Amino acid sequence: MSSDFETYEQDFGTITADITNKIGRIPKLSGEEKTQLVLNVDKQLEEVRELLEQMDLEVREIPVQSRAMYNSRLKSYKQEMEKLEKDFKRSRIAYSDEVRNELLGDDAISSESQRAHLLDNTEKLERSSRRLEAGYQIAVETEQVGQEILSNLHTDREKIQRARERLRETDANLGKSSRILTGMLRRIIQNRVLIFILGAVIFVTIILAIYLNLRGH
Repeated sequence: MSSDFETYEQDFGTITADITNKIGRIPKLSGEEKTQLVLNVDKQLEEVRELLEQMDLEVREIPVQSRAMYNSRLKSYKQEMEKLEKDFKRSRIAYSDEVRNELLGDDAISSESQRAHLLDNTEKLERSSRRLEAGYQIAVETEQVGQEILSNLHTDREKIQRARERLRETDANLGKSSRILTGMLRRIIQNRVLIFILGAVIFVTIILAIYLNLRGH
């Protein structure tokens, strides 16, 4: 996944460098050449937006422990894109003013302050929209982290339960072994008692036989 992200980064760097160059050239051109350059920059900006969308999708597939670094890089690219769009707007407004001044002369100058005010309001709306989008992104990432933590806790709980079951089985086996050893020890003691009794009987029998034999003489 990270290799695809880096490929998109390279494409982003190449295209944005070209866009920056062209935006700087727009005010210096005129006529059809300037019109074509404006259209070309607009098309390239759309390509950059698509690249950022692809990069955002790639970041979502990266493991959580590595995602923060890529999110930071993506955020800087989005900020760079915003700056490019602002620069392009300014160059287009300058371009539109030049065309209108050529057609209308001094009458077009009176609407310049209105356009500047409109541009300022548009930028404020865009900033608010970006804040909302960033808040939503944080909420989504927080939810994902919470789900992963819950999943890890569930896995740990299952491991603890399995360990408890093994301890119960071990305890049962130890109890069974203890009973078997106790039975074996009891039988050993019983056997020794029987041997002792049998030995005593044999000994008494021998002594009695010797006594009777000596008495007979």
